[in-house]
Amino acid sequence: MKLSVVNTGYFKLDGGAMFGVVPKKLWIKTNEPDQNNLCSWAMRSLLIENGDKLILIDTGIGNKQTDKFFSHYHLHGEDSLQSSITKSGYSLNDVTDVILTHLHFDHCGGAVKWKNNDRKILEPVFKNATYWSNKNHWDWAMKPNPREKASFLSNNISPIEESGQLKFIKRRGQLTKDIFQNMDIFFADGHTESQMIPIINYNGQKIAFMADLLPSVGHIPLPYVMGYDTRPLKTLKEKSIFLELALKNNYLLYLQHDPINESCQLQSTEKGIRLKSTHPLTEFL
Repeated sequence: MKLSVVNTGYFKLDGGAMFGVVPKKLWIKTNEPDQNNLCSWAMRSLLIENGDKLILIDTGIGNKQTDKFFSHYHLHGEDSLQSSITKSGYSLNDVTDVILTHLHFDHCGGAVKWKNNDRKILEPVFKNATYWSNKNHWDWAMKPNPREKASFLSNNISPIEESGQLKFIKRRGQLTKDIFQNMDIFFADGHTESQMIPIINYNGQKIAFMADLLPSVGHIPLPYVMGYDTRPLKTLKEKSIFLELALKNNYLLYLQHDPINESCQLQSTEKGIRLKSTHPLTEFL
């Protein structure tokens, strides 16, 4: 098995929205905002070569939306989905499977592109890949609630199904084992319905792709829950369960949105579960 970090660039979101009810004087310790109270966040994907499969987890924001749309998110950084995959030694056509943790635009936007410059026809970026979601979340995204409607963009989602490349992972309890060889899925419903947290068994080390269950090291304390979450009390419970699981089994947590830290490990303290250490993923490969 081979793992490769796929950096797709950075964007900005309001610091208060990212930390919910947590006061700014606390979250500013880990995430410094700009003059408009916006913090930079990574959009970090992961590529897994496992036998005859090349699996990509999430695809970043993509480049097909309008300039007006992108102006709200202040994209920056030199990396892109394609350049990072190429840098890792692969082509887009090598990808056999794409796991979409959920269908918010910053996680699945890079899955679909315009076929031509006339911007009339959309097609999957990974023409040889199966795209994986789950039925509960897909239905949730296709008929979005008013709170999440702006995050579920039809031009990110519908072309995947129309291509015939979509398949669903069957949820069998909160922790569903052996989705792929050496991969389990933890399902979480607080941020959005049936978000998927892949857990990879890499040479005996469990590596969890944290998606929006734990966006950054600044979100480790239990009350530090995003204002974007649709069911914040459920997030609290799910986060508690997962952090206990991660601590007990010495998981490495791969952080999708942390602008500085690729991964971290946890420790038990008098205040509860807290950050132990941060690492580039390569330290474990």
